[in-house]
Amino acid sequence: MIRIFSHYVHRATLGSIFFDAAVVFFVIVCALVLQAGDSLNEAMPLAGTHVVSLAACLFVINSASGLYEKSAASSFGQSCTRAVLALVVVLPLTWLIFALLPSDIASRGAVQMSAMAGVTAVVMRRAYLSHWAAVPQARTRILVFGAGAAAQVVGSTLKASDPNAHVVGYIPGPNEKESAVAADELLQLSGTLNETARRLDVDEIVVALTERRSGSMPLRQLLDCKLDGIKVYDLNTHFEKTLGQIRIDYVNASWLIFSDGFNQGALRSFIKRVFDIFCSGLLFLLALPIMAATAVLIKLESRGPMLYKQERVGLNGRSFKVIKFRSMRTDAEKDGKPRWATTNDDRVTRVGHVIRRLRIDELPQLFNVLKGEMSLVGPRPERPFFVEQLTQEIPFFAARHSVKPGVTGWAQVRYQYGATIEDSQEKLQYDLYYVKNHTLFLDLVVLFETIGVVLTGKGAR
Repeated sequence: MIRIFSHYVHRATLGSIFFDAAVVFFVIVCALVLQAGDSLNEAMPLAGTHVVSLAACLFVINSASGLYEKSAASSFGQSCTRAVLALVVVLPLTWLIFALLPSDIASRGAVQMSAMAGVTAVVMRRAYLSHWAAVPQARTRILVFGAGAAAQVVGSTLKASDPNAHVVGYIPGPNEKESAVAADELLQLSGTLNETARRLDVDEIVVALTERRSGSMPLRQLLDCKLDGIKVYDLNTHFEKTLGQIRIDYVNASWLIFSDGFNQGALRSFIKRVFDIFCSGLLFLLALPIMAATAVLIKLESRGPMLYKQERVGLNGRSFKVIKFRSMRTDAEKDGKPRWATTNDDRVTRVGHVIRRLRIDELPQLFNVLKGEMSLVGPRPERPFFVEQLTQEIPFFAARHSVKPGVTGWAQVRYQYGATIEDSQEKLQYDLYYVKNHTLFLDLVVLFETIGVVLTGKGAR
């Protein structure tokens, strides 16, 4: 994986993006040369702006559709469905983009059709590759140093989340008496750790020792592996780069203190604020017709206000009033006791079911962003009642209040809606990753993935 602005991205994902853009560029330049009669020198500048626009649209749509994510859990049929949805959006855009070519170009329609054919080929190839398992030669070979519960979690998460990863085996630590992994996956050192890793052609070593008392960590041998070009990761860094989360069941305060990240400088805050104002203002203008229609439908269905305000905890623990479209009955909490929303909640109105599924109920929070109480991207703000409860029961929960809460967030696009303390703990692990590594680049990644969440209805409740 490659780290870009503190966020880990698969090498294969970057390669796919550049390859797709190159294919589209090649197809369109060939179409201009062969069908429009332009020379190569004339076709390059002519196609440039149109290809860049199309490549940007293709990147956003493929990202939102999840076609750049490799997952062994999704079926080939699901990948094809994503591809069809992507084509429904990108083909009309392709036609419109190349309709803007100068009118004096011969065979403009043929160029448009060629561009659409190229885009179709790219999207269908992406759908195939997003499901196709990686070739063994291209996989990352990983050796896990440890055989306890932590090592077992490392292996299971790798198998579930990264089809490009191949765990070659587990080497028990000197002080580990019991093994949590299958006996046929256990390996024994033959010589030093470095010699064993070289014999197994290992690319990475993940240190996942349950017991770390004196003598359990062969520091010199691990250093030799690193000096020999083998990447060595501790448990927390492994989860950070592989899952995009910080596992609170294994992390300790010293790792959080001494690892990089958690940069909340004035320049970063200023850039994020400018980005929030520009994007939320633009989104508000684009969504104004949808918001107006939603307001009318809410008033027609039931009595009561179309908007509701609710106290939430924001930056540095300060409270503010979040604004949302009302999606529940006015007597949703008539007993005065705060309750989490649940799947198929009977308090939700008919209009409420629709606007929750499409996330339209969140649009009024753009006002909170413009006021500076929230950001477009950040941890979701919780109610004071739940914050007090969760802070007592979940370690490091208060750390999420070191940044502004967001309309959408890394936890929202990575984990389904949750209504229990266990769900809050899972989401906190993604929130901690965001707080530690947040940059404008990660904000853009979250916004792209949010489009996919809205389109697929993932996590709606």
